[in-house]
Amino acid sequence: MSKKEEKAFTFEEVYEQNKRRIYYHIHRMNIRDPHQDFFQEGLFALWNAYEQYESHKGPMSTYFNYIIEKRLIDKIRKDTRIMHNDQAIVAENKMQWDTGNRVRRTDLSYPLLEREEPAITDVNFWKSIKDQLTDKQWKWVYYFIILDMPVKEIAKRENTSEEAVKSWGKQARKKLRIQLPYK
Repeated sequence: MSKKEEKAFTFEEVYEQNKRRIYYHIHRMNIRDPHQDFFQEGLFALWNAYEQYESHKGPMSTYFNYIIEKRLIDKIRKDTRIMHNDQAIVAENKMQWDTGNRVRRTDLSYPLLEREEPAITDVNFWKSIKDQLTDKQWKWVYYFIILDMPVKEIAKRENTSEEAVKSWGKQARKKLRIQLPYK
């Protein structure tokens, strides 16, 4: 159809007759569309199809169905690609920032230095630590550091107060700082 030729229907008439067609394709593809994004995409496809339709190539309804369906599939693909890219970025940032190896004293967090070998597997290291500490201080090291138990649980297990367990830890850290300075 050339620009000089008049179209048989205005777009408003075509829209009123074919808006259910957009909903049909959304429903048939099981698309949840609470914000009407897919309907808007279908409406845009309908408008493009109306503008580009050539009557000698076939029925208008078949052309509308084809264009609307393909445009909705393209939107699904685009949204899926964006979602996967966002998830990859989130996973990368989480890996970079949330290794769990941080000290938080205020709103700022500082990364701790990575060790080549975890000290938990070195039996001789822990034996030398145990020889330098009292029984209560060793209990704090064993439960809090090695077994990663919270202070509350240690206090309950040892039938003492949380403050006492914190005191054991404070004394153990103080003693270990003197005995084992950083290299």
